Amino acid sequence: MAGIYIHIPFCKKACHYCNFHFSTSNDGIESMIMAIEKEILLREEIHNQEISTIYFGGGTPSIIPINLLTRLLKSIHSKYNVSSNAEITLEANPDDITQERSIEWKSIGINRFSIGIQSFIESDLQWMNRAHNSIQSKKSIEIIQSAGFKNFSIDLIYGTPGQTIEQWNDNLDIAFGFNIPHLSCYALTVEEGTALHKMIANNKKQHVDSDLQSVFFETLMKRARQAGYSHYEISNFAKPTMESKHNTAYWEGIPYWGFGPSAHSFDGNKRRWNISHNIDYIKSVENNIVPFEEETLDEVDHLNEYIMTSLRRKNGIEKSVIIERWGSKFLNQIDNEIAPFVNSGKVENSQTHYLLKDEGKFFADGIAAALFELKKN
Repeated sequence: MAGIYIHIPFCKKACHYCNFHFSTSNDGIESMIMAIEKEILLREEIHNQEISTIYFGGGTPSIIPINLLTRLLKSIHSKYNVSSNAEITLEANPDDITQERSIEWKSIGINRFSIGIQSFIESDLQWMNRAHNSIQSKKSIEIIQSAGFKNFSIDLIYGTPGQTIEQWNDNLDIAFGFNIPHLSCYALTVEEGTALHKMIANNKKQHVDSDLQSVFFETLMKRARQAGYSHYEISNFAKPTMESKHNTAYWEGIPYWGFGPSAHSFDGNKRRWNISHNIDYIKSVENNIVPFEEETLDEVDHLNEYIMTSLRRKNGIEKSVIIERWGSKFLNQIDNEIAPFVNSGKVENSQTHYLLKDEGKFFADGIAAALFELKKN
């Protein structure tokens, strides 16, 4: 079993907080799709593994004409063994979603959406420099539901400067009112190199208040639980059976194969990533060369990956897995390093698992980073 990720590096406009690889110039879309199609045909390392998920990310895949998306899907099906019930996800922005396009997407096999709502509040969307407005946020969900799609997710961002707890509750009221099957909710982060980072550095935007973000996160966890969602990963909430199969496979260390500029792949031992430059990527693939770098994970790398992905999930870190794969020596090290977080009430140390308590979930990355100090000794 494996997954496929396709990176579509085009957007209508640049969101201030985004650090993904994309271009706001739509020149060369067809050339890019042809190059990705060729990369799919050039790559040989997937062999005969069944493909259980296909994910179109970016960028904004929903701006790609339907005929070009069709070409990519046909190339994948012609080259690889795609499961008959594969989850096929398209990331889409609200302003791209129309009744006609939703029917077209369904006709070519798209069966799941990840909709970049980010907020239902107009002031939030303007602050983020989003291409859509609050009316389109709501309308896009209505269209997807009326077209018969039952499996979809929306993204929400919380903790933007100036956002109030009342506004965050309004966002959640609307999401729960639509009975959204899956929510991905992220605290706003300020990444170096983004427009937001520069604006904050130049005092043109307010700094992010992490203490207030933690309050928003606590509100999210409490209300999502009351609304019947499983908090199955730090940033992800799902109604029963509606977890993202693609992302879950990633967190479980199942191989995935990325196509397109900046796309990542993982075969169980090696990570590889394509160059993040549209023109160079196209030129290289046209010359039958897939331009990438790679690294081979060692024993500690694998352990750190397991710690990071497992700690963020509802099942936590399994002690039996640590012993089986890395030995009791590493379990003892984890036990020592995680003790301060257990004592402070952020982590539960049970007989079989290390689990984040609600009080520790907002600090998941920091707790994982502390455990990354483990060494071979």
